[in-house]
Formats: sequence, structure tokens, C-alpha cells
Amino acid sequence: MTTVPPPHRVVIAGASAAGLAAAEALRREGFEGSLTVVGDERQPPYDRPPLSKQILTGAWPAERVALRRPADLEALGLDLRLGSPAAALSPAVRTVTLADGTALGYDALIVATGVRPRRLPHCGTPGVHVLRTLEDALALRDRLGAGGRLVVVGAGFLGAEVAAAARSLGAAVSLVEPAPLPLAHAVGQQVGAYLAQLHRDHGVDLRTGTTVARIVTEGGRATGVRLADGTLLPADDVLVAIGSEPNTAWLEGSGLDLSDGVVCDQYCAAAPGVYAAGDVARWFNPLFGTAMRIEHRTNAAEQGMTAARNVLAAEPRPFAPIPYFWSDQYGVRIQSFGYLRGHDEARVVEGDPANGRFLVAYRTGQRLAGALAVGMPPRALHRWRAALAAGTDWRTLTADVPSA
Repeated sequence: MTTVPPPHRVVIAGASAAGLAAAEALRREGFEGSLTVVGDERQPPYDRPPLSKQILTGAWPAERVALRRPADLEALGLDLRLGSPAAALSPAVRTVTLADGTALGYDALIVATGVRPRRLPHCGTPGVHVLRTLEDALALRDRLGAGGRLVVVGAGFLGAEVAAAARSLGAAVSLVEPAPLPLAHAVGQQVGAYLAQLHRDHGVDLRTGTTVARIVTEGGRATGVRLADGTLLPADDVLVAIGSEPNTAWLEGSGLDLSDGVVCDQYCAAAPGVYAAGDVARWFNPLFGTAMRIEHRTNAAEQGMTAARNVLAAEPRPFAPIPYFWSDQYGVRIQSFGYLRGHDEARVVEGDPANGRFLVAYRTGQRLAGALAVGMPPRALHRWRAALAAGTDWRTLTADVPSA
């Protein structure tokens, strides 16, 4: 058995939540070597979930999203290179080249470059927004308020959260979604129907089952959205929230498998000396027996820590988490454990959607795949999380619960 010498130089590509978690874990585990973190934004690592909620509504000042104080970052002893994104990778010689031409040698590399928003034509035109960065959120916040008209294209969690935030500020909001119900493909019909009614109850003009033909502009600025059915939705601003793509363009030609992210094994390893973490990583989760790529904050931090430990470990440990996400809309907390994508059945097992307090369990094959609670206390999910960890058979959990 070949013994791999411990690394002396670690490069983390991505000054993100995952990248910061990896850097901190390396230092906690006793790594004293050179630790370089590079990022495309000039901001030090910050938290993204508040951008579509507290930052957009003005409840938080911008500086509150910083993940660490300057002194805490300094204590890590980082070579922190902000505004200098990774541009190319040469695994054969273990070199990362930055956009400014600098070549960084490494013994171990952790890729944590996250995702970027999908765009439509006219993205970048005044009045047409995406929401990924703090700068994006502040630009949109400056435009929202009573009397303003916002069209949100895409009723995923991001689009739905922005719609809720805009309504709380008094803006008129139209929310456009090509599917019959928001998020039904991911969370099921019951939750999708509940979310649709929640938005309508709060005054959102929800347009489902239709697509955008084009963004209408006049005088160099967005003035509305033309739907495929010919309807014109007037707008002062348009948010395009149609999903995201992994930031892997800089890795083209590196030899890494980039099929929907950086493809990794169960240890977050993509190639000798190369690991990935966070939204950009697609890894095999042995707990669920499938490959997955998770775009949620909790996963980013947990995977960053695991990747860092496996960089240093003589015997790596698999990354086998129970994915968790949450969303806040109109004061309603939605939270879920598990992997809901591609489920075969979704069943209300507690409460009633009509009352706004309910829990849905999800089946894939004959195994519990996940559970999602709406308007319920966190403890409502404890039993279900434990059942997921144990790989519990669906039939033993739902034997007394009638199917929908």
C-alpha cells in the first residue's frame, strides 16, 4: 500500500461558505502549511441565504452577512486572494492558474466554486436582475418598495422567497412558473398546491403553466414580460430565478468529470489530490445509495469540513449526510430532511395543508427518502430524521397513514 505524504500546500478555489469551512477545518485538524483561498468576489466569505430575505427587505445591514470577523480570518493564517478567481487547473503538475495569470502550486486542492445563475436574454439590461451575490441583492433592494412592480421568472425557492420579500415591502408581484404548481417536481403536489395558495393569499399574481416569450424593454430598460400566451405583465423590474449551473467552466480541459458539477466519490475526491465541496460538488452519498449535488447552505459547510479532513486523513471517511434545507416565506418556515428529488410518492402524515401546519413523508422505492414540514416546530422532524439515518422501510412508518 502506497503511503501518501501529508500536504504542505493546500489551495481552496472558492471563498465561499464551503471554502471557509474547509479552511477552518484544516487548521483545527492541525494543518500548519501554506493555505491559499481564492475567490472571484472582492467580498470576504459571506452567508447567501439571507440575501433573498433579510438583506432584500432591509432587515439586516449588508455587513451582517459576513461569515467571520476580519480578526477571525486573519487568525487562520490564510493567503486570501479575493477578486482573483481560478481560471484553469493542471492536475498533472498540480497547478491552479488564476485569472490574473498567477500560477499556484498545490499538494491538495479543494474546489468550492459554487454555482452561477442561469440567465435569459436581456439579463444585464437595466431592470433585469439575477440574485446570487451581495451586490445583486443590494441592487434589487434599492428598486423594491411600495408602488413598484416586480415580475419574478421562476417559482423555485429563490423566486418564491424574493416574491414574499417584495410583497412585504409593498411591491406588486407577478410570479411566473412553467409547471402547473410551484416546486411540485421537487416537493410533491400537496406542498406545491399549498405554496401556490400561500402566494395568492398574500396578493401575488401567480401565473403557472406558462413560459416567458421575452423580456420587453423600452429606452434601454425592462418594462415588462411577455408570456407565451401573449399576456404582457408590466414591470419596473424583472428577477430571473430559473435555477443555476455549477461553476466548472474553469475546469474544462482538466480531465475531471464535470457531469453536472465536479463528480466525486463518497470521500469528496475527484482525482488524486483534488476534492470538491458545496454547490459545485456532485458526489456519491452512500447513505442514500445515489449521486447527488445539493445547493443548500448546511450541506456546503458540512462537505467543506469533510473534504478538509479527508485531505489530511490517512483513512478518509465517506460523506454520508442527511441533506437539510429550509425556506421562510410570509413568516412560514418550511424545512426538510432527506433527498426528495425523483421520489415515487409523497404523503401527508401529520397535520393538514388546509390549516397551514403539516408534514409530508417521501418514498423512493420502498425506503423513506425524506420528510418536509410546513409551519411545524423543529422537533416534528426529529423522528423522521432518525428514521432516515437508519434507512427505515417506508411501510413500517406509514402503515397507519392512508395514501393521498
